[in-house]
Amino acid sequence: MRAPEREQAILNEAIRFFAEHGFEGQTRELAKRMGITHSAIYRHFPSKEALIERVYQHVYLSRWQASWAPLIADSSRPLEDRLTQFYLEYVARVFDHDWVRIFVFSGLRAFDITGRYLDIVRREVIESACVELREELGLPGIAVAPLSQREIEMFWGLHGRIFYIAIRRFVYQTPTPQNLDEIVTDAVHGFFIGARQLARGIIEPSEGRKD
Repeated sequence: MRAPEREQAILNEAIRFFAEHGFEGQTRELAKRMGITHSAIYRHFPSKEALIERVYQHVYLSRWQASWAPLIADSSRPLEDRLTQFYLEYVARVFDHDWVRIFVFSGLRAFDITGRYLDIVRREVIESACVELREELGLPGIAVAPLSQREIEMFWGLHGRIFYIAIRRFVYQTPTPQNLDEIVTDAVHGFFIGARQLARGIIEPSEGRKD
């Protein structure tokens, strides 16, 4: 096996290994599982941390679509339509056994995969959606009234509701619907029934405050 192929084989098996055992799993056990020497792993990855970084790049960054940020910011379409499309695509990309379990294991350990990934979600989806909802409702922009924690948490609530289906499926291993298109569409639609009214109540009083 050529070096690039061996490196990819180690990476692929490491993804499965960490998804099963978490980041407490030892690279020596990974080597034994693959039938290679421990030193063979370190010829391709100088440390366990370097291997985990490649897992992050391969499992997380490679699945994040460059089209998602422009989609959320496309004010020519209703925000509900944009978020419905985003979450349908998001579920198709990330509802994966290894992706979800590595995400959870990372959140329980010092490896900051979860935090770094959620920074991308916050920046490109959550905060952008807050700004777009204000524009759609004709509310003051963030130059007049900065985003509030209440607005941000409102959209995190939608994100968490959808992602929790993956937690139930791959972590708790409880039954979930196989076809999630209607579930996702209902979740976004139900969110907007209350979000428009809540946003007005959050932003207009604070915008008029003089303190």
